[in-house]
Amino acid sequence: MSKNIAVIGAGVAGLAFAILATQRGHQVKIFERNNNISTLGAGVTLWPNAMFVLDQMGLLEEVQSAGGLPQAISQFDKYNHSRVILNIDELNKACGYPSVAILRQKLMCILYQRATSLDIKVHFGHNIEITKTNQLMAQYDLVVGADGRMHSATRRALFGQSVMPQYQGFINIIGVSQVDNLASADIREYRGERQRFGIVPLKSNLCYWAAAWRESQSCMGSNRHWQDELCLRFDTWPNEIRQAIQNRQSLDVKPIFVHDLDPLPHWHSDNLLLLGDAAHAPLPTSGQGACQALEDAWHLATTLDLQLPLEKILDGFYQKRIAKTTAAQVAGRHIAAQVFADEYETFPTPPMPDIKQLSEFWMQGLTSPPQ
Repeated sequence: MSKNIAVIGAGVAGLAFAILATQRGHQVKIFERNNNISTLGAGVTLWPNAMFVLDQMGLLEEVQSAGGLPQAISQFDKYNHSRVILNIDELNKACGYPSVAILRQKLMCILYQRATSLDIKVHFGHNIEITKTNQLMAQYDLVVGADGRMHSATRRALFGQSVMPQYQGFINIIGVSQVDNLASADIREYRGERQRFGIVPLKSNLCYWAAAWRESQSCMGSNRHWQDELCLRFDTWPNEIRQAIQNRQSLDVKPIFVHDLDPLPHWHSDNLLLLGDAAHAPLPTSGQGACQALEDAWHLATTLDLQLPLEKILDGFYQKRIAKTTAAQVAGRHIAAQVFADEYETFPTPPMPDIKQLSEFWMQGLTSPPQ
C-alpha cells in the first residue's frame, strides 16, 4: 500500500531513501534545514555494498564515471615504509560490484538530480524542530529522521538529552587537492605518533584527503592557527602529503571535532524513524558512514513492501540493520584507538583481512529483497 512519507534531511540517507521509496510507489516529501543541498565533506569512498544500492536507483554507471576506481589500500609510516592491507580489486570481484571514490559534492548532485527527475519535492530552509516533528507525524503515514549525527531534532524527539554524540578525542581536517604524479590508484594511509593522513585518488591527479590528530575537546571554538599547525605537523612527512596540503582547493582550514554515537536500543517510536547518521553515526575510520546510510535507505524502502502493521515493519527494519551498523561503529572506534594510542605501533595488527569473509559481511542482505 502506498504511503505518504516525510523525510527530514536531504543528505545521503534522506535523498537515497526518497528515491528508492518513490520508485516503489510511495509519495515522499523532503524537508531540509539548509537553503540548498549540503556539500559538507571532501569525498567519500563507496564500497561495493553502497554501489549495490546505487545500482537499484539506476545510478551505478553515472557514479562510477564521476569518480575514481581505487585498486588497493596501502598503509605507510611517516618515513614512507609501506604494506598493502587490502586488495580492492579482489574484494570487488568477490562482491560483484566496484568500489568508487567520489567527491561528496558530485555524489550529492547526482542524488539530487535523480530525486528531481522523479518529481520529489525538497523543501529547503525548513529547520524541523521537535514541535514541527510532532505535526509531521500527525500529517504523514511515516516520518523519517535523516537529519544527521550532530543536531538531529528527530533523535531528540525520541531520546531527549539522554543520547548525545560522543567526542572521540581527535580532529579531522579535510581537503581536495591537485597532486601531480600520484604514485598509484591506491588509497594511501600514513600513520605516525597519534597522527594520520589519508589520501584517496579520484581522477586526473585530483584527490581528497584527511589529516587527523589527537586533540582535547577544550580546543573547540578556539582561535588557534589550524593552518599553521597542519603544515607544521606534516612538514617532514612524505612529499605527497606536503603537496596535498599546499595545493588544497580551499585555503579555509577548519577542524572537525569528530563525534560518533553509541548503538541505540531502538530507532523508532510510533511513526517516527531514525535513518543513517541520526541513528548510528560511525567514525570516519570505519569507512562505512555513507555506505551504511545507503544500505538503510534500500532496506527501509524494500521493507515497506511487506503487508504488515507499521510497528512491525519498523521494528523489523531495526532488527535487520542493528548488527551491521553496530559493527561499523565498533570497527571505527577500534581503528581510531589504534591510530591515536599512546603507545604507537608502525603497522598494528591485524594484517590484510580475509577477502571472502569481508565480502560476505558487506554484501549480507543485499542480494535479494527482504522476505
